[in-house]
Amino acid sequence: MINVPRGTQDLLPGETEKWQYVEEKFKALCHTYNYHEIRTPIFEHTELFQRGVGDTTDIVQKEMYTFTDRGERSLTLRPEGTASVVRSFVQHKLFGHPTQPTKLFYIGPMFRYERPQQGRMRQFVQFGVEALGSADPAIDAEVIGLAMNLYRSLGLKSLKLVINSLGDVESRNNHRHALVEHFKPHIHEFCSDCQIRLEKNPLRILDCKKDKDHPAMQTAPSILDYLNDESQAYFAQVKSYLDHMGIDYVVDKNLVRGLDYYNHTAFEIMSDADGFGAITTLSGGGRYNGLVEDLGGPETPGIGFALSVERLLMALDAEKIDLPIDQALDGYVVAMGDNAVKKAVEIVYNLRQAGIQVDKDYQGKKFKAQFKAADRLKAKFVIVLGEDELAKQVVSVKDMTTGDQQEIPIASIATEMKQLIQGGKA
Repeated sequence: MINVPRGTQDLLPGETEKWQYVEEKFKALCHTYNYHEIRTPIFEHTELFQRGVGDTTDIVQKEMYTFTDRGERSLTLRPEGTASVVRSFVQHKLFGHPTQPTKLFYIGPMFRYERPQQGRMRQFVQFGVEALGSADPAIDAEVIGLAMNLYRSLGLKSLKLVINSLGDVESRNNHRHALVEHFKPHIHEFCSDCQIRLEKNPLRILDCKKDKDHPAMQTAPSILDYLNDESQAYFAQVKSYLDHMGIDYVVDKNLVRGLDYYNHTAFEIMSDADGFGAITTLSGGGRYNGLVEDLGGPETPGIGFALSVERLLMALDAEKIDLPIDQALDGYVVAMGDNAVKKAVEIVYNLRQAGIQVDKDYQGKKFKAQFKAADRLKAKFVIVLGEDELAKQVVSVKDMTTGDQQEIPIASIATEMKQLIQGGKA
């Protein structure tokens, strides 16, 4: 027997319906916010993620699935969505469209080689949005609001929004220098990764999971103390918009996010639900002014977020939220007798052509067993066709909720079944 690779999973009927439900919820919400879907390749040139995500990040250094193809090109299964979206934005010159900002969303599998655990798989599915072309703090609040709205629309209540500002280039450079000076005397006590990060990207030290409890972490300089006037004003506007929208938040000076391209607004949404697990983050994102230029495009500000579908479903389970998924069939055709069985094939085909969800027996079951199958499939109506009904050119339709039964002509079965399903009389 061959099993799925470690860190991947099969989604079986009964579970896929939950995924379909939240996917449709996300698409509908993005439509409300005027975001449009973009689909990018599952693999890209490795250089895209080295430049876009950052070669000092754990993703690039340790977690990417990279391979060389037959043309000796280095390709990588995408570990996240933003770099691919921005690459497409630049390649197809979407910055030249008259309507700006360009507001996009995506849904798709991502791949990271990390230790599998609950809610963290090596293949996982992300929802994400990207808004490119606006430096207005209001769109930061819009993106955060969209993410919060999705969780709330699914019934989640134990949510915590954490925000921070990483400042502009000047603020980050000043903070970077302060971090180097702060950590340098203690860096030999930190992990090897942090020792490399000290000069390359000291901000990454604050995101280290191994050394998070080191005393020097608790006293590290806060980026908020190094924000220049412009960055402070920008962050204040974002918070003001969130206040006006009635969205509660907590400012966390240590929130830096795991990717190099972030600046100004950074945020994470967490679950406070009992039993959700030690890793509480549901989603995160932020502003990435400069990424478009890094990937060969014109100066274009951007902001976005991504969330894991796996962790979203975990949060729903933790809060014991059952999604309103209707898995019942509209109808099930029960046929007895050779001629009736043949006619049933035609009836089923015609009902499906009319958009009615029906099924029938394909295993030669007896009459009672067919009714049991209809019951297991939660059929709303059972359509009975025997030799007597066939002779009269009718079917007997039983409402499985009320037990009511009536005959309707085969010639008008599609029209009359639609009326029954919609709650009217045939």
